Amino acid sequence: MEATFTFDADLYLHSGGSWVFLAVPADDSDDISEMVPTRNGFGSVRVRAQIGDTEWMTSVFPDSKRKVYVLPVKKPVRKAEGIDAGDTVEVSLSIELN
Repeated sequence: MEATFTFDADLYLHSGGSWVFLAVPADDSDDISEMVPTRNGFGSVRVRAQIGDTEWMTSVFPDSKRKVYVLPVKKPVRKAEGIDAGDTVEVSLSIELN
């Protein structure tokens, strides 16, 4: 079984670094927490992410300050889609529920 979430999110540069993230909306983050009670290291949840035509396997991570999951968006994805910090993108996240 698989659960998919689609939403718009702003890309942001992590403070003090070169990592670019986006925040999963609070309602979707709550749903993910309920669906996946046992999580991997650092509380991460494996997902298949898609922005535009680019799809990749990665993880979302809990952000205790924002109280949501965050998705890292690596440079090859940003380059392929012509996006960067400050842009708003449509994101699709699929979670395998086994």
